[in-house]
Amino acid sequence: MPDYHDDLRLAHVLADAADAQTMDRFKALDLKVETKPDMTPVTEADKAAEELIRGHLKRGRPRDAVLGEEYGLEGSGPRRWVIDPIDGTKNYVRGVPVWATLIALMEAGEGGFRPVVGVVSAPALGRRWWAAKGGGAYTGRSLTSATRLKVSKVPRIADSSFAYSSLTGWEAQGRLDGFMDLTRACWRTRGYGDFWPYMMVAEGSVDICAEPELSLWDMAANAIIVEEAGGSFTSLDGVRGVEGGNAAASNGLLHDELLGYLNQRY
Repeated sequence: MPDYHDDLRLAHVLADAADAQTMDRFKALDLKVETKPDMTPVTEADKAAEELIRGHLKRGRPRDAVLGEEYGLEGSGPRRWVIDPIDGTKNYVRGVPVWATLIALMEAGEGGFRPVVGVVSAPALGRRWWAAKGGGAYTGRSLTSATRLKVSKVPRIADSSFAYSSLTGWEAQGRLDGFMDLTRACWRTRGYGDFWPYMMVAEGSVDICAEPELSLWDMAANAIIVEEAGGSFTSLDGVRGVEGGNAAASNGLLHDELLGYLNQRY
C-alpha cells in the first residue's frame, strides 16, 4: 500500500496556513460577502484561503491537479487535491464557529477517483481531524499529538443519534417522508450541519448522518476520515464513493437501515 505520510504532512501545512487566513477575517466587521450564481454566499476569506492553498500546492506538488469550490479544476493527472476553503460559509458570515477548511487528496483508480488523504480543520472550534488510506483516522492538535478515531458500536436505529444539516432538499428528492420516519425512529436527532456530523460519526459521538445535496469538495475529506475510523460512507443510493451528489455516513452497523429509511423501504 502506498505511503501517504508526506501528503498528509503537507495537508496539515496547508490547513495551518488556511486557519491563519480564515481566523484573521472571522467576525471582521468589514468582511466582504458576495452571492454566487447558485445563490450561496462567498466571502473574501473563502477566496483568499483557496488562493493560498493553491499557491502552496503549485510549489509543493506542481504535477498534481487542484479542484476547489471557488476556482474550479486546474491541471490533470492521476492525483487531484480537492479543496473547500470554508465549509459552512453561512456560519462563518454570521459569526457561528462551526465551519472548517476541507482538504483531500484523491487518486485515480478502478472506478474513478477515490480519497486517500483528508484533513478537516475547524480553527474556531479548536479542532482538527485527519486520515490517510490504510493509516487510520485521528483527531488532535498535530500529527504527533493525536487520538485515534473509532466509530460507535450502536447496533439499533432506536438507540442511534442522527445528525443532519436541515430539512431543505429532502422534499425535492422525494425523500422527505423517509427522512421524517427516520427521525421518529431514532433515539436523538440534531441539525449540526456541514462537516461536523461526519466528524462526530468518525469519533463515535453520532451514529448516522445524511445530506441530500452535496458537491465533491463537501465530501472527499469527510469520506476518508469516516471510513478510516471504521464507518461507512456512500451516496443515498448506497454507492460507495463521493461522486453521487449526496451522502450517507454511519458506524457501518446501521448503514443498510439508514439507507432503507431514506429510500422508503421501511
